[in-house]
Amino acid sequence: MLQVITSAWSLLLGMGLLMIGNGLQGTILGVRGEIEGFSTLQMSVVMSAYFVGFLGGSRLAPEMIRRVGHVRVFAALASFISAVMIMYPMLTEPVAWALGRVVIGFCFSGVYVTAESWLNNAANNENRGQALSLYMIVQMTGIITAQGLMLVGDPAGYETFVIASILVSVSFAPILLSISPTPAFDTTKPMTLRELMGKSPLGCVGMFLLGGVFSAQFGMSAVYGARAGLTLVEISTFVAAFYVGAILLQYPLGWFSDRMDRRFLIMLAGIIGACGAATAMMFGSTSFPFLLASAFVIGGMSNPLYSLLIAHTNDFLEHEDMAAASGGLVFINGLGAIAGPLITGWLMGDDVFGPSGFFLIIFALLAATAVYAMYRMTQRAAIPVDETGTMSPLYPTASPVAFELAQEVAIEAAEADQETQDVA
Repeated sequence: MLQVITSAWSLLLGMGLLMIGNGLQGTILGVRGEIEGFSTLQMSVVMSAYFVGFLGGSRLAPEMIRRVGHVRVFAALASFISAVMIMYPMLTEPVAWALGRVVIGFCFSGVYVTAESWLNNAANNENRGQALSLYMIVQMTGIITAQGLMLVGDPAGYETFVIASILVSVSFAPILLSISPTPAFDTTKPMTLRELMGKSPLGCVGMFLLGGVFSAQFGMSAVYGARAGLTLVEISTFVAAFYVGAILLQYPLGWFSDRMDRRFLIMLAGIIGACGAATAMMFGSTSFPFLLASAFVIGGMSNPLYSLLIAHTNDFLEHEDMAAASGGLVFINGLGAIAGPLITGWLMGDDVFGPSGFFLIIFALLAATAVYAMYRMTQRAAIPVDETGTMSPLYPTASPVAFELAQEVAIEAAEADQETQDVA
């Protein structure tokens, strides 16, 4: 771990600052939208727009990097991100915010692709898994830290938006000044969705449903807090609870994942997460501790599910197909992420379910994941535990490059296990 920190400290520091800025802009928009009188439907379009841009960026950023190089792409996207964050309080119109979120999503996706290719270049076969784990922890910690900065300025003013813009601008300094040389860049042609669905139906369906769950958390949790009448401190704590749960429960679930039928664990995580959402619907409006506990459970189950579904899909792939499958899984998850806020916003409308619609959609998606996992257990025999691969930590905030990095970790772990068995 020390070797990873020594070789990639500037990247980790820069990405930590970047995630603080990203987490801050997502939450402040939810609060500011309520102040400006935007409807729930308008805010759902604004939040969904981020994932439209993110999905587009994951497709186009690799070609941009191949054409002009990492450094130029990094610098250009940083400028756009910083400019858009300053634009938000100046143009308080839903259409302007939605367009800004498309740009923000596209730029952050490109930044992640660039940074994660640097991370892969800085790691080696011995520490690649540790590098990926540390990178994911930094990402989640940045989002959690961002919620505390919500209290620094008045959400009705400019201060918080300026802070987010500054953090993003500063984040690129340690990366661009310290990391050398520029790594080579290449990506694998993705497997077709038909082939991927044939290999792992649960992986595909689960990733689509989980995209809706994560985008609701990331995009609409602050909107829920504002509509539910929570104070600024309560909104910040509520949003942070999702990601605290993600960090603390990722590794326990990963430990169980390597020791039992992953489909059963996916089903169990879906059930527990759905129960957390149901608890919030019943008691969250009257008890803030219940609301926090529910957010912790939902985040702690749904975020590790991302890694679980990847590991489950890998169990049915040949090693040479794992990298190719990553593009398809990211695309499927992105489609779910685009739809998530739109459906959530509709359900949260005053003429539908109101604020509780936020937890209703999360309940429905996690319950559907559990039910489908249960169904798949009846369709195909479980792979023996000693023949399954290792689960690598990965969160939905990662780009396809981190996804492929996780696949490399899984391949290397499988090859190491095979060598051990051959020696024995």
